[in-house]
Amino acid sequence: MTTTTSTLRLLTWLSPAFPTGAFAYSHGVEWAVQSNDITDRDSLLDWLETLLRHGSARTDTILLRHAHRAATDLDELAKLTELALATAPAAERRAETIHQGNAFLAAARPWHPTTLQALSERTDIPYPIAVGAMTGANNIPEDTAAAALLHAFAASLISAAVRIIPLGQSTGLSVLAALEPTILAVTDETKTATLDDLGGATWRADLAAMHHETQYTRLFRS
Repeated sequence: MTTTTSTLRLLTWLSPAFPTGAFAYSHGVEWAVQSNDITDRDSLLDWLETLLRHGSARTDTILLRHAHRAATDLDELAKLTELALATAPAAERRAETIHQGNAFLAAARPWHPTTLQALSERTDIPYPIAVGAMTGANNIPEDTAAAALLHAFAASLISAAVRIIPLGQSTGLSVLAALEPTILAVTDETKTATLDDLGGATWRADLAAMHHETQYTRLFRS
C-alpha cells in the first residue's frame, strides 16, 4: 500500500465525521466545566495537556502501539483488549472506549483484516485496540497512527468544550494548535513504552468521569 493510500485511510478513520459517536462523549469535560475546573481557553489547554502527558490519552497511545504490533496475532490482541478494559478508571470511561471501539470496527468493516473480524465476534474491543490493530493490519506507520490518535482525542474534547463552556471556534483551534508540541512529545515518548508503563496521574480527570455518572444535567454520555 502506498503512503498516499495509507494517509487517506487514516484521515477517513479518524475524521470527526467517521461514525464512532465520539461527538456524544466529553470524557469528563462536562463535569469539569460545571465544577469550574475548566472555564476558559487556558484552563482547557491545561486540562488537555495533562491528559495527553499523564492520563488516558497517553495510556491509549501505548495500547495502540502494542495493538499495532500485534495486528495479526489474535491471542495477543485478546490479551490487550482485557488489559485496556482494566485500565478504565470509571464505568463511563469503560463504556466510552467500548462503544467507540465497536462503532469504529463496524464502520471500518470494508477494511477489516481477518484477525480483527474474528476478535470482534468474540468480545467488545476498546477504541485504542481497534485503531491500533486496524492501522497495523493496513501497514500504516505506527508513529503516524499514534500521533493521529492523540490529535483526534484532543480535537474531540475541544469540540465538546466549545459547545459546553462555550468557546468560539477560533479559540478552540488555538488550543489545538498549542497542543501540537505536546502531541509530538507524547508520540515520541511512547515509542519504547512497555505495558508496564501503563498508568496515569490525572486523579481530577478520573474523578470527573465518576462524578459525571450522577451529574444532574448532562449533554454528553461521559
